[in-house]
Amino acid sequence: MALTLDTYRLLGRSGLRVSPLALGTATFGTEWGWGAERAEARKLFDHYVELGGNLLDTADTYTDGSSERLLGEFAREQRERLVLATKYSTLRRPGDPNSGGGHRKALFGSVEGSLRRLGTDYIDLLYLHVWDFRTPVEEVLRGLDDLVRQGKVLYVAISNTPAWQVSRMQTIADLRGWSPLVALQLEYSLIERTAERDLIPMARELGLGVVPYSPLGGGVLSGKYSRDDVAGTSANSGDSTRRGHNLVLGTLTERSLAVAEVVREVAADLGRTPSQVALAWTLRNPGVATTLIGARTPAQLEENLVALEVEFTAAQLARLEAASAIELGQPHDLLASDQMRQVTTGGLRIETRR
Repeated sequence: MALTLDTYRLLGRSGLRVSPLALGTATFGTEWGWGAERAEARKLFDHYVELGGNLLDTADTYTDGSSERLLGEFAREQRERLVLATKYSTLRRPGDPNSGGGHRKALFGSVEGSLRRLGTDYIDLLYLHVWDFRTPVEEVLRGLDDLVRQGKVLYVAISNTPAWQVSRMQTIADLRGWSPLVALQLEYSLIERTAERDLIPMARELGLGVVPYSPLGGGVLSGKYSRDDVAGTSANSGDSTRRGHNLVLGTLTERSLAVAEVVREVAADLGRTPSQVALAWTLRNPGVATTLIGARTPAQLEENLVALEVEFTAAQLARLEAASAIELGQPHDLLASDQMRQVTTGGLRIETRR
């Protein structure tokens, strides 16, 4: 059944209602050499909200703070009906090691700055942006819980953190009565499905709503690149900076282009664009609460929102799954084997209801 922006979903095991597509606002501001000027960013915000969208995602360091400032300005008149999500832990001041990281000093300093830029007295959803492998989990969790108790943050979440660490944190939070994590933001798309090994199953088991970012694989799934780009023979594919970034990250490869070709074929069958097909596919995962979309122009936003209307046939889904499949590795492949099912259940089929 087709969705709309006001077909709200619960975020994890919280009672917070969010739209199935969240508007990422890293494109608000041009300080990074790309993005939308204020007037264009306002159009993006207005169009998303007018259609019923309520979840807007930013971070303390996006476009050097302009993203939060513009979002706060646009949201001021209807603050109560919107869910503003921001993040902390990336370095805010070069040369100051305490201006980044997951620790308490960075957390409180970042949140105070975000509150000022957003022009609000509370943040609906606060993510730890990047795990630093140094701060004790108890320090992170206690700091987040203190902010919730102070009323400066309503819900807490996490991003870019190993599954074993997230599960450990959620268990500690539950045992100590601290604020639980309600969402897990991660990279997830038809060309990046490794989250299916541990992160997404862990999130479903422990009550975190999955929020995919980069659902178009850095634009690869939109069909903007060709094999000439992989070989480096194409002078420009619309954005040479993004092309180089994707090559460095390993997003632009022969394999990813092969997946993008199948996406294009399915899109042609449906009369949709490749971007719409790629976005719609992420929403079919039962662990996904909402998918982040980013746009620099109203036309790009409008194209992305049509993904809510995409419905697949079983055959089309099978083509996409087969083209993008990954090896889950151990112990997942072993546990899913016929031999192991025979050992554990005698070969009987047992339906899981969850």
